[in-house]
Amino acid sequence: MNDKITTGTLHHVEVWVPDLQRAVISWQWLLQALGYTLFQDWSAGRSWRLGATYLVLEQSSALSADRHDRCRPGVNHLAFHVEGRALVEALAEQAPAHGWTLMFPDRHPHAGGERHYAAYLEDMDGFEVELVATDRIPGS
Repeated sequence: MNDKITTGTLHHVEVWVPDLQRAVISWQWLLQALGYTLFQDWSAGRSWRLGATYLVLEQSSALSADRHDRCRPGVNHLAFHVEGRALVEALAEQAPAHGWTLMFPDRHPHAGGERHYAAYLEDMDGFEVELVATDRIPGS
């Protein structure tokens, strides 16, 4: 691996899901569209890697609920950089075909404020991702 690893960067994020196959439908499409590649695959999980960081989906036998609630204590959402507003829009348009729902459609793409261009998506199990355009909005 030739990736420069910097102190403080994320090593990995592990997301426990109630149904691995259902989660893979949504997350595999999204992660691959963002440039991640399959890293690990086993009966209870799968992971994708981008640079030195990877994201794991696992269906653990230790789960205590069958749906994620982003409003409870814990992680609310994952936010990803996306190269440009056009790609944010393309991903938001394609997302429903892969099990994602656009959140805050009445405020899209400025649900995070007028100077913040992003799409907020929720999967079938209640997990939220934010796709943030890397190109700056004038005046921001």
